[in-house]
Amino acid sequence: MPQATATVADPADESSPDGPADARPADARPADARGATAGSDFAPLLRAVRDQGLLERRTDRYVLGIAANLLALGAVVTGLVLVGDSWWSLLLALPLAVLWTRTAFVAHDAGHAQISGDRRTSRLIALVHANLLLGMNEAWWNDKHVRHHANPNHIDKDPDVGVGALVWTQKQAAQREGFARWLTRNQARLFFPMLLLEGIALKIYGFQFLRRQPLRERAVSALLLTAHVALYATLLLSTLSPGKAIVFALVLHALFGLHLGLAFAPNHKGMEMPDPDGERWGHLQRQVLTSRNVRGAVLTDWFLGGLNYQIEHHLFPSMPRPHLRLAQPLVRAHCAGIGMPYAETGLIESYRQALAHMHDVGEPLR
Repeated sequence: MPQATATVADPADESSPDGPADARPADARPADARGATAGSDFAPLLRAVRDQGLLERRTDRYVLGIAANLLALGAVVTGLVLVGDSWWSLLLALPLAVLWTRTAFVAHDAGHAQISGDRRTSRLIALVHANLLLGMNEAWWNDKHVRHHANPNHIDKDPDVGVGALVWTQKQAAQREGFARWLTRNQARLFFPMLLLEGIALKIYGFQFLRRQPLRERAVSALLLTAHVALYATLLLSTLSPGKAIVFALVLHALFGLHLGLAFAPNHKGMEMPDPDGERWGHLQRQVLTSRNVRGAVLTDWFLGGLNYQIEHHLFPSMPRPHLRLAQPLVRAHCAGIGMPYAETGLIESYRQALAHMHDVGEPLR
């Protein structure tokens, strides 16, 4: 299974609609193979960003961040053991859900080669953080995420806007029947409640994906996913009664799914969707017009894991998270200079726009 480090680590080659021309890490390819074509709108921006060193990795920052997150996870687990078989233990589900989301952000960044340029190191970090600590199959995530980055909001190529529990176009909505039709009619008001199920769904998707992995990768993934379940169950059942353990697990996964959904929801929902039968967009147009940034300060950056700089992240997937804020003025100025819209809004407004789009999609069914 190809890793995101090989497929979306740097801007896609515009000669291919689905990603780079080869499977080597982007930094190992010649500059003309990992940037835009010399005459494209993206090439000057790529040069400016590279000249400022913003594509250089910040391994030191990631080492400190990962260490702090692991220590915090250990502190919450210790607190759970010390509190023991009490309903007060449920209070620890909130900080644990927040830390699980930080863990997911690390796995995401490792998959994009933001932490290390070495594929084995990146995959090891992703396996530990996703499979072992979260019980989420990193191979499933990478497979899905690679296709999303190559063609964001493309109805035929981006799995994030494919037909699922939710739909994203009125054409998709018109084909819904039975319970799915009722769900689509009400999907805007049901969106946040449905996120409460996402934490459990991520685990299920990961186990289902095992059958699609090569035998060796399947064995490693299955071992780590099983180890997560075993360790997690042992921790809860050794500190809580079975009833409290089940409630704690449900609350934790609900909060985790909600937090993760809140981080990803503002990024593309309600933004431009390329016409599958229309002219193929270049890299800059494909990534900027389909993405939305969220304004904010340090707290917003932390809460959204840097994904609030979604435009910069999509233009430069291997750019380390600490550099996204620094790249934003360059990207905004470049877009203004060529007359390309640059979408940026507040956090609450981003959710309003996403929900408004989902509401409009279901409008013909009401």
